[in-house]
Amino acid sequence: MSQRILITGGASGLGRALAERYLHQGARVLISDMNTQRGEETQFALRQMAKEHGGSIDFQPGNICDDNDWQQLLDWCVAHWQGLDVLVNNAGVASGGRVEKLSIADWDWIIDINLKGMIRGMRLFVPQFKQQGSGQFINIASLAAVANAPAMSSYNVTKSAVVALSETLRHELGAYGIRTSVVCPSFFQTNLAESMRTPEPGMEQTVRKLLAGGKLSAEQVADYIVRHADKGQFLILPHREGRWLWRLKKFVPYIYNRELGKAGRMLRRKLEKADHAA
Repeated sequence: MSQRILITGGASGLGRALAERYLHQGARVLISDMNTQRGEETQFALRQMAKEHGGSIDFQPGNICDDNDWQQLLDWCVAHWQGLDVLVNNAGVASGGRVEKLSIADWDWIIDINLKGMIRGMRLFVPQFKQQGSGQFINIASLAAVANAPAMSSYNVTKSAVVALSETLRHELGAYGIRTSVVCPSFFQTNLAESMRTPEPGMEQTVRKLLAGGKLSAEQVADYIVRHADKGQFLILPHREGRWLWRLKKFVPYIYNRELGKAGRMLRRKLEKADHAA
């Protein structure tokens, strides 16, 4: 029987690319997204692909910050598929800025979505996976969890927490036959900047340029994720520079900290110049 896959934030960007990748394997895919129109359009666009490869594509609207929406997703999976094989926690948002300028409201916003939204889904699906004796969580974090760049504290904190959560559950749930993977991609072509919140002038434009200039496409990132998650790999670093940074921080922390310190000083000059201009 083909795999049963649920992808949050699945209507666009990496979520859609992952849906396409799984459909090529003949999987049954359910995408969920807050954007109902985009979700329905994606479902319609991918129907032919699903048919060609012997899979299926469905869409259910959902807000990962709403327990009732998560319950409806679980109920759908049980009613239509009698369970689930893989939950891809992909939905997320971005924020950035100097720590003294970030509002508590923005901290609450990004923690509720990037961290607590994921927790809500995992705690609900764990009993189903335990009952099955199988299942896999694929949690999309970011290279920001590995390399904590300055002026990105709120984003870095949530993505680092996703790695910690994933590592905890890797060992907590492994005894039940449940696998956990965490993905830390660098910049790639996606629509993350659409959700960007920042008090810093010009930061959103900078992020857009970095995303657009990424060396890998969303499809290439999705392919790397699925290939390595299927093998049960825990930490998945799709970008070569990400793998290099991870090794640098682990084995040569002096150089890593020196370079991040330089980045902090350069950022200070840039942001203070913008402050004076304002």
